[in-house]
Amino acid sequence: WKLVFIADTRTPGPACDVPDDQLAASDVRAALGHYLRGHATGDGSHHEKVFHPESKLFWVRDGALNQRTSEAYIAGASGTPAADEADRMRYIDWVKVDGSVAVGRIVLDYPSAHFVDYMTLLHIDGRWQIINKAFVVEPR
Repeated sequence: WKLVFIADTRTPGPACDVPDDQLAASDVRAALGHYLRGHATGDGSHHEKVFHPESKLFWVRDGALNQRTSEAYIAGASGTPAADEADRMRYIDWVKVDGSVAVGRIVLDYPSAHFVDYMTLLHIDGRWQIINKAFVVEPR
């Protein structure tokens, strides 16, 4: 399986001058890495590590709002990588942190579809957790 991470190339000043939000952004990226690994491996335990139990997924299909619990989403994990895993690419496009709230944009570029996920995370119990995922998919 293949994970692609886009690095933040900005160079911060001395550690004491780095805002807490910048330091937290790397922690958010690490949390979102579990989400990416879940997709790459088909192993739902990676998703369990980052989705809050109360979280939901939202999308629009044929003009109508759809939603699913993260519990149902995780239960649908295949347990194995997709047959075309070698042809799939996914990465964290950007992350923005404000205190205990973060938003991340993830791109999943697959042979059959292009997904863009927007994740809302909260820092709860000492770790970053996805509380909502809203996404759009463009079939190919």
